[in-house]
Amino acid sequence: MKILQNTFKTPYQTAPFQSIKNEDFKPAIIKLIEETKAEIEAISKSENFPTFKNTIEALEFAGQQLDRVTSIFFNLNSAETNEEIQKIAQDISPLLTEFSNDITLNEKLFARIKEVYNQKEQLDLTEEQKTLLDKKYKSFSRNGANLSEEKKEQLRAIDKKLASLKLKFGENVLAETNAFEMHITNKEDLDGLPEGAIEAAQQLAESKGKEGWLITLDYPSYIPFMTYAKNRALRKKLSIAFGSKGFNNNDLDNQNNVLEIAKLRYQRANLLGYKTHANFVLEERMAQTPEKVERFLNDLLDKAKPAAEREFANLQNFAKELDGIDHLEKWDGAYYSEKLKQKLFNLDDEKLKPYFKLENVIDGAFKVANKLFGLTFKEIDTIDKYHPDVLTYEVLDENDNLVSIFHADFFPRAGKRNGAWMTSYKPQFVQNGVNERPHVSIVCNFTKPTKTKPSLLTFNEVTTLFHEFGHALHGMLANTTYPSLSGTSVYWDFVELPSQILENWCYEKEALELYATHYETGELIPMDLVEKIKESATFNEGMQTLRQISFGLLDMHWHGINPTEVTDVKAHEKEAFKDTQLYPDVAENCMSTAFSHIFQGGYSSGYYSYKWAEVLDADAFDYFKQNGIFNRDIALKFKDNVLSKGGTENPLILYKRFRGQDPKPEALLKRAGLIK
Repeated sequence: MKILQNTFKTPYQTAPFQSIKNEDFKPAIIKLIEETKAEIEAISKSENFPTFKNTIEALEFAGQQLDRVTSIFFNLNSAETNEEIQKIAQDISPLLTEFSNDITLNEKLFARIKEVYNQKEQLDLTEEQKTLLDKKYKSFSRNGANLSEEKKEQLRAIDKKLASLKLKFGENVLAETNAFEMHITNKEDLDGLPEGAIEAAQQLAESKGKEGWLITLDYPSYIPFMTYAKNRALRKKLSIAFGSKGFNNNDLDNQNNVLEIAKLRYQRANLLGYKTHANFVLEERMAQTPEKVERFLNDLLDKAKPAAEREFANLQNFAKELDGIDHLEKWDGAYYSEKLKQKLFNLDDEKLKPYFKLENVIDGAFKVANKLFGLTFKEIDTIDKYHPDVLTYEVLDENDNLVSIFHADFFPRAGKRNGAWMTSYKPQFVQNGVNERPHVSIVCNFTKPTKTKPSLLTFNEVTTLFHEFGHALHGMLANTTYPSLSGTSVYWDFVELPSQILENWCYEKEALELYATHYETGELIPMDLVEKIKESATFNEGMQTLRQISFGLLDMHWHGINPTEVTDVKAHEKEAFKDTQLYPDVAENCMSTAFSHIFQGGYSSGYYSYKWAEVLDADAFDYFKQNGIFNRDIALKFKDNVLSKGGTENPLILYKRFRGQDPKPEALLKRAGLIK
């Protein structure tokens, strides 16, 4: 426990994973909460007149070790969890929520903050300090500081319950993912699957003491099967299992969790004086209002739907011609899309994979970062890892100064949730004249190496790696004074710009030449394949856009309304999807019950931000394209005005400073092939 209570005596103060035991977390967090409470108490009871330094800045730097330990714990709960960690999470989440409420509902502390806030026009503050003051004031006012005692107690109860429900939601999704296995003993049932996928399935079966092959709901297993397996009945079985997570009327069912989370969020927003949860959330976003989000999504829907319907009709006709399929179902989509893509572009993901060995793609991302921002990545083995698969790096600038510590975790395992994400173990900030550098991590779920093949990525996985690496660069290149404004601590509809813009380099010849070489022959990816990648980039883009819009609309359907009368999760979801539906509904499936982004993660009322950020990224990359994709002057402008600035200023101001103009949606619509 003691190892967690003090500043870590490790290289670069990295997390001492090997010395931490699970049972250390709860007592350490309880003790650190008490210590942080004492720090807060000292600020709130100070007899000195409230100033920016003794109140706002003091509060900003309070509880640093608590922040570090909780970030380590919750990152492990996502990437390397087990029943013991999950139980601890259920125990400590309410304690942390209560502690957070103790701060935001502390009247003396708020009175001091208000005093500073009310004199802000007379204070000589930098832009960053003004932002911090505004953020601190709002973190109190938006969390009940102006409420009566009775209402404050109601808020505490809601927040405690929400913390527990969100954890339970995520645990159920992970448990349902891990519980399903499709055990195949007849080799003919694997017809169509690539060799690598077959070998991985066999290896998985062997590891569990079974004959034959195992297919699971983990993406590296699920996606190849859905894309290539000829056996339609097994695709259906797998698809229904994937789509029914949390919707099986068993102990892991999430329907009541969804209803309770939505209703409690609505009650919370009302308590604070907001019409809906979306109104509350969007006040602190670029979009500002639910109406603006819905207008944005519906405008995109108008432009994308005709293209999506044409693409769907083409896909249906193709499936009928090829295999006599009369009704295209969800479990047919990936399979026939891949077949049609191969026919139209003669581009098979399996032909591309040999050119995208994981180690080469990682090196490619590093080379792109070097050419753009002068960064060098040096693998080191002197710092602790939470799992042997994790890679660790020093990130250095052109003068060999430390920029960041970087962790990368690429393969699926039982204790790791699906998907891909970037996170942080230590933020960047400046204190006592020292620029503390960040510790950043990306977590993905790619196919593990087999006995005969290295980890070879699909092109989609290549873009995923670059996407998360873009987030990581946002964290690494942070250069702000205050941790709560550093790195990715920006408006949620701005946070995807650095990640999505980096995906563009995956399609560019100049970038692919840096790393896309055949893992056996060393041959550079043929340029005709590069052209085909670019040509096929907008393949079924209308359908993809419609899918993303549908997720954004579902999010708003839960959070932009009064959900108190909603009793049927599935019926409510169907209503949200009615304008975006292409495939027939599957009665056994429900997306909401496994929609972790909005019911466990931080994207409630924010899923639209992926498309919002695409407008920014297409417009920003257009600037690079006009002047050279490795133009150092433009890269420096992007670094200085976007990546390093975090949340220190309004993101639109930062963007315009980089781009010299407001973002225009035309670049996205052209790139997507939705307008000429």
